[in-house]
Amino acid sequence: MKKVEDYVRSIPDFPEPGIIFRDVTTILKDAEGLHLAIDQILDMLRDVDFDLVVGPESRGFIFGVPVAYAMHKGFIPIRKKGKLPCETISEEYDLEYGSAVIEMHKDAIQPGQKVVIVDDLIATGGTTEAMIKLVERLGGQVVKICFVMELAGLKGRERLKGYDVDAVITYEGK
Repeated sequence: MKKVEDYVRSIPDFPEPGIIFRDVTTILKDAEGLHLAIDQILDMLRDVDFDLVVGPESRGFIFGVPVAYAMHKGFIPIRKKGKLPCETISEEYDLEYGSAVIEMHKDAIQPGQKVVIVDDLIATGGTTEAMIKLVERLGGQVVKICFVMELAGLKGRERLKGYDVDAVITYEGK
C-alpha cells in the first residue's frame, strides 16, 4: 500500500536553487492520495475533544472541510484581508519577503470553544502563529494543529511551542 508521501511531487530548485518544492496538488488529484491524507489527519484527531476546525485559504479549506465534515464539526475559514463579508478581526504576520494580513469573522468562535487548526504545510510557522492569535483573541482554545506536510528544516514547530502539533509527513530539509 502506498503512503501519502508517495503522492507528493518533489520539484528541485524551485522557487530558487537548493530548495525542493513539495507539491501537494499531486496528493489532491489522486483519489487514494487524498483519502490517505484526510484519513491520517482524522487519525490524529481520534481522541481530541474539540468543537471547530479552522483552516486558512486555500489549502487549509481543502483539507480542513472534509475533516470537519467527517467529524461532524463546524469549519471556520481564515481568509486574506478584505475577503470576508462581515465584521472581522485581523492579524498581520511576516512572510519571507514582506508581510500579509489574515482575517476571521469576529463572531466565528465563542469564548471557551476548542479549536483544531488544519493546513497543508508548516514551514516557518508564521501563518499558523497568526491563526492562533486570531483564535485566542476571540476566546477560543487551540487544542491541536494538524498539517499534511512539515518542512522541519525551517523550524516552524519551534515557533508553536506549547501547542500540540502533528504532521502526516515530515521532511527534514527546507
